[in-house]
Amino acid sequence: MKLLHTMLRVGDLDRSIKFYTEVLGMRLLRRHDYPEGKFTLAFVGYQDESEGAVIELTWNWGVDSYEMGNAFGHIALAVPDAYRACNEIRPRGGKVVREAGPMKHGTTVIAFVEDPDGYKIELIQHA
Repeated sequence: MKLLHTMLRVGDLDRSIKFYTEVLGMRLLRRHDYPEGKFTLAFVGYQDESEGAVIELTWNWGVDSYEMGNAFGHIALAVPDAYRACNEIRPRGGKVVREAGPMKHGTTVIAFVEDPDGYKIELIQHA
């Protein structure tokens, strides 16, 4: 088995694509409209889908927001320097919701940013 993708429902597909590509540096891998189902799928990631897991952004036409609920936690990204990542993300329009620093009860350096729909992305510092 292989993990393929994580799907997130988004309220504004273009805004979300811009965040994941311009703020987090992912690539838009593919995008396809499904007029009969009234939805669009866009896949973003750091590598081709054949090489690793990606994020599927699903836009249901006419729906501009969703309730987050309390079960979903976050998506995690490895970064070489969480402090530098926050400093680079902020000027590109990213919202840092937890500054870089050691995690509670541990030493791993983490930070959190939030995408336009409120999904949390954890930045985990890996040297």
